[in-house]
Amino acid sequence: MTKKQEMTQKQTNKTLQNPILKWIDDRLPIIGLLQREYIDYPTPRNVNYFWSFGAIATIMLLVMIVTGLVLAMQYTAHVDLAFSSVQRIMRDVNYGWLLRTIHMNGASMFFLAVYIHLYRGMYYGSYKKPRELLWILGVVIFLLMMATAFTGYVLPWGQMSYWAATVITNLFSAIPIIGEQVVAFLWGGFSVDNPTLNRFFVLHFLLPFVILAVVFLHIAALHVTGSNNPDGIDVKSARDTLPFHPYITSKDSLAILVFAIGYAMVVFYAPNFLNHPDNAIPANPLSTPEHIVPEWYFLPFYAILRAIPNKLLGVLGLFGGVAILFFLPFLDRSKIRSCRYRPLYRWLLWLFVIDTMFLGWLGSKPAEEPYILWARLGTVYYFGFFLVLTPLISLIERPAKLPASISEPVLKTSDHPRDS
Repeated sequence: MTKKQEMTQKQTNKTLQNPILKWIDDRLPIIGLLQREYIDYPTPRNVNYFWSFGAIATIMLLVMIVTGLVLAMQYTAHVDLAFSSVQRIMRDVNYGWLLRTIHMNGASMFFLAVYIHLYRGMYYGSYKKPRELLWILGVVIFLLMMATAFTGYVLPWGQMSYWAATVITNLFSAIPIIGEQVVAFLWGGFSVDNPTLNRFFVLHFLLPFVILAVVFLHIAALHVTGSNNPDGIDVKSARDTLPFHPYITSKDSLAILVFAIGYAMVVFYAPNFLNHPDNAIPANPLSTPEHIVPEWYFLPFYAILRAIPNKLLGVLGLFGGVAILFFLPFLDRSKIRSCRYRPLYRWLLWLFVIDTMFLGWLGSKPAEEPYILWARLGTVYYFGFFLVLTPLISLIERPAKLPASISEPVLKTSDHPRDS
């Protein structure tokens, strides 16, 4: 048993006072499990509000599942009826406008929370030993989110929905030997049509539950290895930790509340701000939009796709932009986790964040010069950061001195009652 697990066990060796809860726990020890993992669970005392975005993302996933289930009851997955069924939800179904607006903008808020959560993990080294599997599960969740969001973007069957489905599914034709068969399977025929819409509706309905299952694995892995912290150093004593409840739950609750206020402002005051105007027009296979633009959270990878002139290499670059995250724990060989103590790597990581946002902006622009040239430069830095700079900096960087413990910079004293 590890030191962290021993501390957890000591905190949870309490007799349940409520006889009903005790009776249940003696037969099905779920009450003790909840108390051990979500009340008494020791959490590093120096975690900041960036650690709350995991809880925010979980709440957003539940919101998306609940609103999606209700919307699915009113949606019709047929090319002749899909667009009008969405309009009916907005106009005739009681509070349908609210449910769809929450669901539609919830996808963007979900991705925003996950992107912040992802970059927080990169900044503080949460992918390093012993949390490699925790990080890999997080990247799996990210990939599943992208698949779910893409299939959901097709369902309104507007102009941008139809042509986004056509363009993205056609990318699979670049796969040698089996590419055409894969595209035909996705389409369910010889073009994007009713079978395609039905396939995407089924996938969009089922994938969130797959995400939920992987989230449970992600949380389970977190509770095995323990949370990382801004200093990136291991817990050494009970003095370094606080119980999850009420300290972390109160911090997460405040962060969720602030995030929900921003979410509500988008829903009620700018519900269509993130939507493309062309998607308010019914799908027309005979009329191609001037510029086909995906949702904002796909734009960096879309820019990478367009920056590479070869179709197959462009597809590899598109999927490689996400897949390379799986290998980050093995590319970064530095023994120091947190960028607080890695001055050179910190600057390169901030440049990477800026580069990703720059690629996102370029992805929204027409496929013409100078945007193509800039996207190629951004793509070079994107992959160069992972494949060249990260391994190289791990060897030559001279990190700053780490604190002796988590509690040292927090408490500024060696005498504390939690030591006893």
